[in-house]
Amino acid sequence: MQRSGLSRVIPVILIMIVIAAAVAGLISVGQSILGGDTQQPAEVNVGRQALTEVKNGSGIRMTVRGPIVANEEFHSYTITIRPNYRSITTYVGYNKKPLNHRELNNNKRAYEQFVYALSRLDFMNSMPLRGEVNDTRGICATGMLYEFEVLQNNKSVQKLWTTSCGGSRGSFNSNLTRTRELIQDQIPGIEKILGKVRLP
Repeated sequence: MQRSGLSRVIPVILIMIVIAAAVAGLISVGQSILGGDTQQPAEVNVGRQALTEVKNGSGIRMTVRGPIVANEEFHSYTITIRPNYRSITTYVGYNKKPLNHRELNNNKRAYEQFVYALSRLDFMNSMPLRGEVNDTRGICATGMLYEFEVLQNNKSVQKLWTTSCGGSRGSFNSNLTRTRELIQDQIPGIEKILGKVRLP
């Protein structure tokens, strides 16, 4: 009697296990087909998203630092382009004492053309580096450091950088020469302004 009861229960348990395994398999296949992947979502490139927004508080900034030399001989400059103005400031010393500043008007249509041109150069298509590899202090001591930022609500939302030194490529993967020229071309007469700073 006990043997016959046990022999009836075992097949029922086996059938239940097979059904449970089949249901779990179907759920897994369904999630794969419908895109219900449980992996982490891809990191959002906020710089690329904000680049072509044309509104108050939007902007692009390029900062160029020269070779690391004595404080009195150290030079850098910053160009900022916004929908309503364009500016360049040159500096001497590591504390950024202003040497020269020029500001020009801008308009939204000109700014829109400018940022879409940058977008076509893949200006912000890469992601910032993290941790120590994103530390630019002392990097490329005999060359130039270029930092590119996208501004939103008057704050930097993404910064990428590169250098003129071969072993320090950084996070910026666009065409450096074309990008730099496009930004500098927003400031008429920039040659005279940069002629007063000591940069290679």
